[in-house]
Amino acid sequence: MPRVHLLATGGTIASRRTDAGLAATTPAAELLASAGPPPDLDVTVSDVSTVASFALSTADLGALVRELRRCLTDDVAGVVVTHGTDTMEESAYLADLLHDDPRPVVFTGAQRPFDSPAPDGPGNLAAALRVAASPAARDLGVLLCFDGLVFAARGVRKVDTLRSAAFDAPGRGPLLRVTDAAVLPLARPARRDAVPLDLAAELPRVDVVPCYLGADDALLRAAVAAGARGVVLEAFGAGNVPPAIAEAVAGLVADGVPVLVCSRVASGPVAPLYAGGGASLARAGARFAADLSPWQGRLLLGAALAHDPDDPYRVLDAQLGT
Repeated sequence: MPRVHLLATGGTIASRRTDAGLAATTPAAELLASAGPPPDLDVTVSDVSTVASFALSTADLGALVRELRRCLTDDVAGVVVTHGTDTMEESAYLADLLHDDPRPVVFTGAQRPFDSPAPDGPGNLAAALRVAASPAARDLGVLLCFDGLVFAARGVRKVDTLRSAAFDAPGRGPLLRVTDAAVLPLARPARRDAVPLDLAAELPRVDVVPCYLGADDALLRAAVAAGARGVVLEAFGAGNVPPAIAEAVAGLVADGVPVLVCSRVASGPVAPLYAGGGASLARAGARFAADLSPWQGRLLLGAALAHDPDDPYRVLDAQLGT
């Protein structure tokens, strides 16, 4: 009988109503009982925390990734992580950057709390447990299972604040579909090599700077002054920025501060197309992050700086295929 380990971290799936608002208080054993343990699986459980994911720090994320890697013992077919939806796409992506095991790690959660009259968490958890034990999930890396669909960690985004179909991978789509009868394969993208990191050390600070009509370089310069070792631009469209930011980027890159360009648009890649915009950023030495969200781009740049502070571009280029 396959064995899957359930690692609980809090989030809405573990939350109950209190006078102060929803609070994550439900441990892994209760979550498993609510899902109804699959009869053909042996499920072990542990709790790493019971918090809302919006309260997690990068140090907390490093500790979580260390723990889920520890849970991948020789007798386990896969690991399921219950997690809050607010930052699930970030935690799953960092775990995926480091994942060098053919066995799946599957993140899941809920949009409605544990004590809701119609909770979605039990169904999501039951599906995730099946995915973690499924041969169809092997060699796909870290996954996110929600509302019957399974997405690769890379490129997944939360796309709705409240409805049960909370996640999508714009421009990519799901890798697996979970039905009552089976886990059905839909796609199998190529995997990148894992990034070896010392998880005991916190990632270098990387800040995300948004672009908006009329923006100047004040936030960009403030980020670096506050200690950011790298910057991610949440750019317009296909990777364009206001002139003041384009000019400032040239100076930052010349001073050794790497800049990664992502888009504030949910779907589609960035590319250095426009004079005075993306083309100017490329000439200045900024890197373009394909279709990664700014939040996943931030973790990629942080991992690249942690792995090779003197040449983070080697990791960036390897992960982005440039």
